Amino acid sequence: MALAVEVQCVVEDDSVPSAEQVADWVHAAWQDADPVEAEVVVRITDESESRQLNHDFRGKDKPTNVLSFPYDPVPELDLHHIGDLVICASVVEREAAEQSKSAEAHWAHMVVHGMLHLQGFDHENDADAVRMEARETEILAGLGYPAPYADDETT
Repeated sequence: MALAVEVQCVVEDDSVPSAEQVADWVHAAWQDADPVEAEVVVRITDESESRQLNHDFRGKDKPTNVLSFPYDPVPELDLHHIGDLVICASVVEREAAEQSKSAEAHWAHMVVHGMLHLQGFDHENDADAVRMEARETEILAGLGYPAPYADDETT
């Protein structure tokens, strides 16, 4: 499957991973074996934009680490866009420090987490959360990162 990844970075921060690194994480999390070409956009943004989108789409007036916007295809249009991820750089960096995780590992986790959401994974109930977390852990281990929930007691 050819998955095109467009990375838009609207923050100037040396700690933000490269577009190539983000694309690698997106590809690692892509589950579809369908040979049709597809595309995803990853937008790395600031707290203001994250807060506004989180407010507008989730009713929460605060910035968040990652938002996933799956694309609902229109049958008349031949688009293969699977959706968009919006990742707030400062929130990811702050969470990594608070959780004593490497920033790179946390960035990878947020990209993988968001990509799984775009593909229908969720964590609204315990069974779904266990399934999603197991898949995240498997993908991240394949990339050489530690289990993201290893130290969590309330996942």
